[in-house]
Order: sequence, then C-alpha cells, then structure tokens
Amino acid sequence: MPDYRTRRRKFPFLSVFLKKLLFPKKQYYSVTSVMLWSRITTIAFFGLIVGIVLIIGLFLWYSRDLPKPGQLVNNNLSESTRIYDKSGILLYSVYKNENREYVQLKDIPAYLQEATIAIEDRNFYKNQGFSVNGYLRATRDIILLRGVSGGSTLTQQLVKNVLLTNERTLPRKIKELILAIQVDKTYSKDQILEMYLNDVGYGGANTGVEAAAETYFGKHVKELDLAQSAVVAGLPQDPNYYDPLNGQRNYVARSYNVLQAMVSQGNITQKQADTAYNELKNFTFLSPQDASIKAPWFVLYVKQLLAQQFGDNMVENGGLQVTTTLDYGIEQKAEQIVKDQVTNLGSLDVGNGAALIMDPQTGDILAMVGGKDYFGDPAPNGCKPGVNCIFEPNINATIINRQPGSSLKPVMYATAFEKGYTPATMIMDVKTDFPTGDPTSPIYTPVNYDGKYHGPVQLRFALANSLNIPAVKMLARVGIKDVMQNAFNMGIQNWNPTSDNLKSVGLSLVLGGRETTLLDEVTTYSVFATGGIKRNPVFITKVTDSKGNVLYQAPTQSGNRVLPEDVTFLISHILSDNNARTMEFGPYSSLVVSGKTVSVKTGTTDSKRDNWTVGYTPDYVVGVWVGNDDNETMNQQLASGITGAAPIWNAIMSTVLKGKPDNTWLQQPPSDVTAMQIDALFGGLPVDGQPTRSEYFIKGTQPTGPSPVYKKIGDKTYYVIHEDDPVSTDGQNRWQAGINDWIKQNHSAADWQWYPPSDALTGTPTPTPSPTP
Repeated sequence: MPDYRTRRRKFPFLSVFLKKLLFPKKQYYSVTSVMLWSRITTIAFFGLIVGIVLIIGLFLWYSRDLPKPGQLVNNNLSESTRIYDKSGILLYSVYKNENREYVQLKDIPAYLQEATIAIEDRNFYKNQGFSVNGYLRATRDIILLRGVSGGSTLTQQLVKNVLLTNERTLPRKIKELILAIQVDKTYSKDQILEMYLNDVGYGGANTGVEAAAETYFGKHVKELDLAQSAVVAGLPQDPNYYDPLNGQRNYVARSYNVLQAMVSQGNITQKQADTAYNELKNFTFLSPQDASIKAPWFVLYVKQLLAQQFGDNMVENGGLQVTTTLDYGIEQKAEQIVKDQVTNLGSLDVGNGAALIMDPQTGDILAMVGGKDYFGDPAPNGCKPGVNCIFEPNINATIINRQPGSSLKPVMYATAFEKGYTPATMIMDVKTDFPTGDPTSPIYTPVNYDGKYHGPVQLRFALANSLNIPAVKMLARVGIKDVMQNAFNMGIQNWNPTSDNLKSVGLSLVLGGRETTLLDEVTTYSVFATGGIKRNPVFITKVTDSKGNVLYQAPTQSGNRVLPEDVTFLISHILSDNNARTMEFGPYSSLVVSGKTVSVKTGTTDSKRDNWTVGYTPDYVVGVWVGNDDNETMNQQLASGITGAAPIWNAIMSTVLKGKPDNTWLQQPPSDVTAMQIDALFGGLPVDGQPTRSEYFIKGTQPTGPSPVYKKIGDKTYYVIHEDDPVSTDGQNRWQAGINDWIKQNHSAADWQWYPPSDALTGTPTPTPSPTP
C-alpha cells in the first residue's frame, strides 16, 4: 500500500488548499478518505497543468495573422449602407457626406467621458484591456450552454469594431482578448478612449460623438451638458433600439441607468442625476433635415429590421445595398395628403394622422406615413414630448397600439358567417343589458353611434352601418375566443387568445376593447382583399453587400388560407354596398370612391380618441388613423365617414386608383355563393305583401321558408320576435326584455301585428301595448 504521507509532501500548497476545501472542519480522517483526497489532489494538479497548456496553445494558435494594433490609428472609414425604393430611388444613405468627424479627447466633455466609462467599463483606467469578471461570466455562460456572452471592456469593443468582426464566437473572443492586451500596452488609456469615442456607432449615420451631438442636439460635442451626455453615452449598447428619433422613447430608461452609474462612480451627485433625468425626459430632438432622407418613418423602420437580421455593426458599417417595397411616388403623395388634411382638422382638435398602403397580393408595403410631418415641430408650442403634445414629429403612429373602435367588426361577422349565420340573419337592435361578471360594474349597456335603436336589422345592414348593439349580440353568440383567434390568424398580433388575454376582454372587444396597430389592421384587411389568403407585410425585398453578393432575397409569398373565400366575399360585398350603409353615412360620404368598387370600414372610439378608416380592392389596402399623440380626446363633432380619417382615406385611395380601370371583383362571386330574393324585413323567403330584396348566401345557408317571426293566428299574421340570452348569469332573459320594451316604446296598439294574443303563443311573452294616442 502506498504511503499517503509521502504523496502529501509532493504538492504541499495544493494539498492544504484541497484539504480545506474538502474538509472544512477539523475531523478524524480514515486511511481510505485520505487516499481518495490524495488522488483528487494529483488529478487536480495535472488537470491544471493541462488546462494551462491548452490555454497557451489556443492563444498561440489564434495569434497567427492577427491585425496589427497600429491599424487602429489608420483604419479606413466604413462603407455606407444605402436604402432604395422598389424602383431604385435612393431613400437614405447611412454615411452620405461622411457623417463622422474626428475630435480630440480634450474637446469631448468630461461628463461624456465619465458617462461612457461608468456605463460601459467602470474599471477602464484600472484593467489591462480585459475584464476578469467578464470572462468568468462568459465561461459560466458557455458551461451552462447560454452561448458566448458580452461583458467586453472599452478596449475590447474598440478592437472588435475596428480590427475584428461582430460575430459571437469563441475564436473571435480569444482574438479580441489578445489584441486588447496588445492595444492596452501600445496606447495610453486616454488614446484608447479617444479612439473609442470616435469609432463607435451612435445610431443611424452617426459614427463618433461629434456626429451624434450634431444629429440629435444640433451642437458640437464640446457643448453637450450632463443630460445630453447621458443620452449619447447610452446609445452604443443598441443604437437602433435606443435611437431618440425612432419614436419609442427607449432612450429615457437607458439614460437613467447611465446617470445612476455615474452616481455610483462618484462622478456626479444624486441631485445632479435627478435634475438631468427630468431634463432629458422632455427633450425635443432635432430631426435629420438632410434632403437625402426620404420616407423617414419607413426608412427608420427598415433600419430596425436590418439590425435585427444582420446586427447593428453590419447595418452601420457593412456597406449594405437594400432594395425595399416602397413606392416613393405613392409615398410622396400620401405624405402630402396626410399633412394637408390633418392640418385642416385643427378645429376638431386633431393633432396627428398616419397612413399605410399595402399590396395585398404580395404583402409589399408601398407607403408608410407615420405622422403629419416628420420635420415639423411638436404641438402645441411649449408642450413636453411624451407628456402633453398632441403632435410629436418623430413618432411612427402606424406601429403604435391604439384602440380600434368598430374597425374590426368585420372579423367578428366573418366568424359568424363561418358558423352558418348569413347577411340576412335578423337580430334586434334594441337597448340591451349584458352582465359582465365584474362586481364593480356588473352591467354593460352599449349604445349605437347615432344614439338610436333601430329594431329588427339584418346583418348586412348591421355591419354596413356599424351598429354596436347587434355587433355585441353577435359576439356573444359566436364567442370571444373564436373571434380573437380569427383576428390573430389574420394579423392582429395583440389579439392572441391566450388565457390571460381572454380574461382581460369582454363583449366590448368588438367595439374597440383591445388595442392594435394600423400595420396589423392593414394586414388583416388584406385577407379580405385576397379572398382569405394571409400574407405577412414585406418591407425589404433584397439585400446585397457592396460587391453585389446577395445576402438576403425575400421569398415569394404564396400565403396561408385563414378564411374561406365565400366568407370573405360576403364581407367585401357588404363593405362595398353604399346603399346598405346609407342609413348612417348617407349616400355621398367619403366612403364612396367615384367610379370604383371599393370595400371600406370605419371605426371611432366612444371618447373620440381614435378614428380609423381602412378600405381595399384586390390591388391596394389603404389604412388611415387620426388622433392625438398624447391620447387626448378630439372634438365630439368629429363624424366617422364624414370627417377625420375617412376623407384622408378617400383622397389616398382615389390617388392610387386614378387612371386604373374599375376592378369588377365583386361581380363574380365564388362558385359556392348564390343570390336569391328574400323578405326585406325579416330575412326569410318572400312573404306576400312584404317588400323583397336580393341577398347572397353561401350554399346550404340560404333560407328554406319564411322567417319564423311570422305567426299566423286565425286569419291574421303577427310578428313574434324571440331572442334567447346566451350570456345571462342569473336566468333572466335580458335580450327578450329589451325587445319587449322596444315594441312598447315604438308601436302603439294600432300596430296590431306586434301584439299577438298571449294565449295563442307558447314560451314567448307578449308585451303590454301602449295606450293608443
């Protein structure tokens, strides 16, 4: 048996260390345990030697052919990324006129230097170009299969930006470490900091702090104060996400973190940080006034998409040549229409508007107008952006969630038609109470836009005139979950019918109870325009590098069928029927495009905070929103279909259809859709003495007899209307109670058809007639 005491003496330091590690408390050791401990000591020692050898080997291997640290001083400027419209018109050149100016460290405010160090590399002046803690975190993440993480020092970031690539791989991290150590030995800390502040990207076309200061604040970098320095210092981590001009205000939280990091470093006091934070929350940033930026909302959105696909460094420095779906001719006209008409709506307290145009057959976004004037000033004068401005120029209103009002009712009616309801289905538009299950507000009583109750209404007219009560009743019948599922399938991302989402909505869903974006609404209506085929919105069709190598080519979308063709035909036909909507909108509303067959739907929230119009043909979907960026109410005189979004929509749709022949798509119904004459009052087969009209039906759903409302008793025919209450929680039939009240209020005893004798009926209460006047 080997003498364990001899083995202990071979590596006394390692033995003591492992002894304390494995046996922290003094205790009796058996011969077996000591032997085991001795073997572990030996294995650990040789493992350490092997690890050191491997590390040295890796460093030697990856040290081959590394760029020279001296290249930092003489590095070439990056190639510009150019974004074009579909016909090759240049929309934006990232480095046009070399938007970069090198400044010496002495001309960069101490606040900006300190802010950068505090948020990016707090031990910059102490480390040797790398962070031990950062590499320990990286090692942990690799062991836990989390991938290669960040945690680079300023020196490493400089090396990565100028001498290496932005890929997240172990070889690149090793090369980065080697070069960072070399750079740290070659240059002083101040030289490294100066190069970093001049080489890092600060969003858009801005490389270096001077370009950032000029673009965002209209100042030289040496003129920046503490708050402005905090904004700039926070950008390099994710320039596109924190870009102050993208309308999402993500820079606010990031700047707060920068200021708190400066406090923890002792650069500033908490009072200074609080003062600066209050200042930066209300900044009015400059907009790029360079004439080379066209379709700014679209371009900035495309930049974000590119960053997600290729990474910030590639977008900022990679010389990408990007062909987009935008039609700049249409974009220019749409921008001018929105600007002119929103300006004219000032008397109705409308501060902003947005428009989006899609080709439904491809998904291509042809125009994206995110506001009335990207280069305008916030309004009213003296307002604080993000607080009380009805108009903020840099907000892209096409991608912000707002309440849709009634604009998504067609999705609910499409769901109803899938379940066998028809455009001739009759439902009673009467005052009706709906239980909510909420003890704080147990009853929900919707009202119509015009404040009236219209009695028996067929679904064609309920949808065409956007009547609220029939819509809520139909939602109760077809089910909230199924409607949300259809909407989600069609493109409304915020309507995913998860259990949590279902808990947060009720029957008001169909009147605007859950938010969505204009982009998602246009995508959803494109499904109706294509006969049920969903195509995702497309912004980028092709990306190449500066040498012409194709990096990305958008695939041709065949699309997915999410609705039956016959259902979409019925919806589209109703939304194009000007006669059907005349009751609410009149015969000459802005929903009529002269000489063109167009389907269209409006939507307005009860409080007049949002007003929408979305319409389509098989060739174009045009969506328009108007409202205020601070979500303030508009004037209550704003009338959907007459003022607000509808005239803007009409002007844009008329423009894109100008000179094109009328598309006769709705004159040729699908093979399983048939037309027939029906009773114009209650929707069954024609009844002697009653007016008739023509209606389309999906085969198998057409009526086979007169409406069951007609009841012949003796030699007289009465109207017997009965509706069950599918949402009652206490056994009360509130729907029938509402019908009975409406009959009493609108028909006297002289209207004997509405008052059948009670003893001749079963299960249907007869209302007591009002006295004859």
